[in-house]
This record gives sequence, C-alpha cells and structure tokens, in this order.
Amino acid sequence: MDSWDIRSLELEAHKPKVLKTDGEARVIAINLPAGEKLDDHQVHERAYVFVADGTVEIDGGGGTQTAGPGSLAHFDPNERHEVRASDDARLVLMLAPWTGEGHSRDRAGGGDPGGR
Repeated sequence: MDSWDIRSLELEAHKPKVLKTDGEARVIAINLPAGEKLDDHQVHERAYVFVADGTVEIDGGGGTQTAGPGSLAHFDPNERHEVRASDDARLVLMLAPWTGEGHSRDRAGGGDPGGR
C-alpha cells in the first residue's frame, strides 16, 4: 500500500510532485497558490482532480464550478478544462489509464516519458 498526507506533503509552487506512476495511472500532487491557474488544456487520459485543501474554480464542460476540500472532478479524455485557485490550494491529479491513447509516448520515436 502507498499513502500520502497531501495536506502536509512538502510541495513547492510550480513544481508538481509525481507520487506514483505505473501501468494503470499517474498520480500528481500540486500546490496551486491563490490567483494562479492550470491553464485551459486537455490530456489524453481521463483526468480526476481532487481538492485536498483550499478552494478552486473549475471550468469544463461548458460551466464553472467552485470546489473546496473533499471535492472531486472528472474529465473525459481530451475534454478541455482549467483550474484556478481562489485561495492557496492543494490538488491531487490522477490520469488514467497511463498513458492514454494518443499520448506522445505511444507514438513512434518515444516522446517525453515524464509528461506532455
């Protein structure tokens, strides 16, 4: 078993921390300071965003939702979304399955094994 206390994990702003990567999923902890955002983007995998601490505004699927501690949002593969911190926030991002169809690692020649 692996476990983490996301609220007390040492996380620097602008430096997401990969907690786990295996053949099933990638789990990433993110420290998102107030007023900052994860710009509008999409990923090839299903994306699950869990708010461990703080408050964020999540744009996706044609709407915006406020999410606080304990909130979980899900995005289908290639669904565009943006996350903005209303106050300092700690997030857990899970991408599954890792890597999703169309990801650069799946293409001939490899690509970046660590990200986008």
